Amino acid sequence: MSEDEGTNASARGISSEEHSEDADAADVGAEETDEPSAESETDADSEAETDEDELERLRAELEDAEAEIEDLESRLKRKQADFQNYKKRAKKRQQQIKDRATEDLVERLVGVRDNLKRALEEDSDDVESLREGVEMTLREFDRVLEDEDVSEIDPEPGTETDPQRHEVMMQVDSDEPEGTIADVYTPGYEMGEKVIQNAQVTVSNGELEDGESDDATE
Repeated sequence: MSEDEGTNASARGISSEEHSEDADAADVGAEETDEPSAESETDADSEAETDEDELERLRAELEDAEAEIEDLESRLKRKQADFQNYKKRAKKRQQQIKDRATEDLVERLVGVRDNLKRALEEDSDDVESLREGVEMTLREFDRVLEDEDVSEIDPEPGTETDPQRHEVMMQVDSDEPEGTIADVYTPGYEMGEKVIQNAQVTVSNGELEDGESDDATE
């Protein structure tokens, strides 16, 4: 073999080795390229599982919230029903108390009526005796009113008029100061602080008062 042929053979051998090394490097590169791809898939699967878990957790929380809302609505309806029943019972008790109070008052008024009826039916010429019976019945009637906290409105002449308690019927000649009460035509009544009937009064126009003053001057 000539020297040139040996040189060419060596060159071919070196070239083959370099080619083999390049091939091995390419295989290693391919393996390295495949490894990141597998890791990416694992991360994606992990993220998907995490999202699914989070979704399940939110669904569970939503179900719990809906159950709690339903329970609260049910309790609210029961409370409303209980309150309506309480109002009905309270109203019924108030009506019963009112009915009993009215019944008691009527019973006492019936007693007064019976006494008046007996006085009128009494066949007697004794006017004084009849008067005493009527006065006794009147005292009995006043006791009934007093028990009900009912008092008479009977202002004294010369007092100022009160539009909340007095009803002015007319102005009259009187020696009382002008604008004050001259006389009580019909007494009024009040129950506690509530006026149930105004007293009907006449009011002085001051004419007689001025006349007396003029006479005194003369």
